Amino acid sequence: MNKFRSFFAVIIAITALSIVNVNAQRFSGKTKQARSLEQQIFNKLVNVTDYGVFDFISFEIKGGTVTLNGKINSLGTKGRAASAIKDLPGVTRVVNNIEYLPPSSFDNTIRRRMLRTFTERGPSQYFSEIRPEVRIIVENGRVTLEGYVYTSGDRNTLNILANGVNGVFHVQNNLIVGKPADR
Repeated sequence: MNKFRSFFAVIIAITALSIVNVNAQRFSGKTKQARSLEQQIFNKLVNVTDYGVFDFISFEIKGGTVTLNGKINSLGTKGRAASAIKDLPGVTRVVNNIEYLPPSSFDNTIRRRMLRTFTERGPSQYFSEIRPEVRIIVENGRVTLEGYVYTSGDRNTLNILANGVNGVFHVQNNLIVGKPADR
C-alpha cells in the first residue's frame, strides 16, 4: 500500500510539472518578443545625447505605437528621443508627450544642491554621468525621484536627503527597489 501511494504521488508530481512547464513556455514565447522591443527602445533612449540625471523619459507600447512621456531639462532631447526609436522594427508610430521643464534659476540651484548632497552624503553610485540609474526632476521647487535603486535603504536615504535640501517644497519618491530583468 505504501509503494502504491509513493508511486501515485510521483505520477501526480510529474504531471503537474509537465503542465506548468508547457504553460510557461507558451507564455514566455509571447513576452520575449514584447520584451525585446521594450529593451531595444530602452537602450536607444538611455543613449540619447544629453539625456542626463535631470531628465526622465518613460514609454508605453500599444501595438506598433510607442508613446513617450516624461520631463526633461536638456534642450533638444525631446526630438532626439523620438528620432532614436522611430525606425526600430515593430514601431509604426511615435507619440511624443515629453515636456520641457520651465527654465528657472531657482530650480537649477535645487538641482545642483540635490546632486551634490546625493553624491557627497548618499549612495553616489546611482548618479554616474553616463546612464544614471536615478533621475532628479525639479519643477517649481518640487522634486521627483525616478529610477531604480538596489535596496530599500538606499531608497529611504535618498528620500531623506532630498527632503533636507534647502529650497525644496515637496519630494515625490518614485524610486523602484531592484532592477528590471530586461534592462
